[in-house]
Amino acid sequence: MKVTLHRGTFIQELQTVQRAISSKTTIPILTGVKIQLSNQGLTLTGSNADISIETFLSVHDEKANMQIEQTGAIVLQARFFSEIVRRLPEETFTLEVIENNQVLITSGKASFTVNGLDADNYPHLPVVETNQQLTIPVEIVNQLINETVFAVSQHESRPILTGVHMTLKNNQLVAVATDSHRLSQRTIPLESQSDQINIVIPGKSLTELSRSLGENEEQLEMSIMENQVLFETETMKFYSRLLEGTYPDTNRLIPTSFNTEIEFSVPALLAAIERASLLSHEGRNNIVKLSISDEDVVLYGNSPEVGKVEESLNYEKVSGDPLEISFNPDYMKAALRAFGDTTIAIKFISAIRPFTLEPTEGEANFIQLITPVRTN
Repeated sequence: MKVTLHRGTFIQELQTVQRAISSKTTIPILTGVKIQLSNQGLTLTGSNADISIETFLSVHDEKANMQIEQTGAIVLQARFFSEIVRRLPEETFTLEVIENNQVLITSGKASFTVNGLDADNYPHLPVVETNQQLTIPVEIVNQLINETVFAVSQHESRPILTGVHMTLKNNQLVAVATDSHRLSQRTIPLESQSDQINIVIPGKSLTELSRSLGENEEQLEMSIMENQVLFETETMKFYSRLLEGTYPDTNRLIPTSFNTEIEFSVPALLAAIERASLLSHEGRNNIVKLSISDEDVVLYGNSPEVGKVEESLNYEKVSGDPLEISFNPDYMKAALRAFGDTTIAIKFISAIRPFTLEPTEGEANFIQLITPVRTN
């Protein structure tokens, strides 16, 4: 195997597959990146127990400036190899496999010889045999991930809650995440996608998928197998394992009738909660309190160790019963950031029942739920 190509272009591909490579794996070869050279171009593969990423750099890609002298394949220690390539002196470099799986890396006057592993010993990626396929615009996939993945559970005690539940019924794709203290649900209409889908994808996989999608990508093909899902663009394949088990029925958690309703501009409310949480974070109890009455709406943060803050909030409109409710400001901040620059309605039943947040514009296609904190 021998190839010369543009260093910067190669590093971008390498960074993408490195997202799937862990130094903590029990299978030594998986700490490496598989490099496969054919007459069509260069394929890079990285994998761990949860995700696998394969990218393809075409010989016709002008930026790559690729000159192929001999095809072949090798596995190289990913972390070490990427550090070498990053620090090479010239814009192009040459990669050549010499005897005993050793690899010669040259650029300008610098030359490295590193030990590789036989590519035949690298585990094969799953073969896709499925009729369950969806095509989704990349922009929508990124939006879905940003609006749900922050609410997955970080605790392995209930593994199913560490994932995002995706279902497709009646041309509606619904993504839900909850850690049992908060919930975020996004619904997206998809045209003429017939199959019913019911899967749970690990939140960590979706975060890495979002980071791996290039800005020029437009469409993403999603294929579902028995215990794997494959996301595919023109130049990348991203495999993730699926979580096993039954996701809780979250529909019944979302209330439909309320006693108090208030509308806020998201940036203004977010800024106020960030100020209140400056103090709440210093104390033992990380909570802030919202008081809604006919006269005004006030946010309180109190930490006996440090001090207290109170702020009258600007709101768009308010209706219903007066209310005092306490909640974790971090949950509220994460929820508000997912909405972006818009106006939302927050609807309450009582001080001890979960409350919902929804955009005032648009039908109920994005809803979040937060459980309050009980105080004496």
